[in-house]
Amino acid sequence: MRKIMFVLMFLGVFAYANSDETTLIGSVNTAFKLLGKNDRIEIISVKDPKIDGITCYLAYAKKGGTGEIFGVEEDKSDASVSCVQTAEKIIIKEDISKDKESIFKKKSSLLFKKTQVVRFFDQASKTLIYLTYSDKIIDGSPNNSISAIPCIQAVGNVCEFR
Repeated sequence: MRKIMFVLMFLGVFAYANSDETTLIGSVNTAFKLLGKNDRIEIISVKDPKIDGITCYLAYAKKGGTGEIFGVEEDKSDASVSCVQTAEKIIIKEDISKDKESIFKKKSSLLFKKTQVVRFFDQASKTLIYLTYSDKIIDGSPNNSISAIPCIQAVGNVCEFR
């Protein structure tokens, strides 16, 4: 029993865990696997923790099979992001003038690889830019996707700074 608890705790360290506000929207299968889940594309929603009124939708490849069962799969570096205004006003709660800031990260392999969404703010045009990509210690991927949201989406919907 002690060995089982140790293995479960060990796997728990490497399991997908994310404190960001995310919701699984759905998935589609891309390849059948006899054991474990099928390979698939998952879609999640991600809320920007420093900005109210923005929701990003992230689609990424997820490897299934026995590797996923044991937490040793390596997901592909393919991901796409689309961010939209989801409230009447975009409210910026904290300083976002830094060069860039990660709003979401998820492990894409057992070690050293993650998929993330990073926010940039173009001060000159008052536009929020979200970039998704996958990185790895030795050899990252150039695959990426961006989404931009101007702070003036429609009449009266102006970004407010608190």
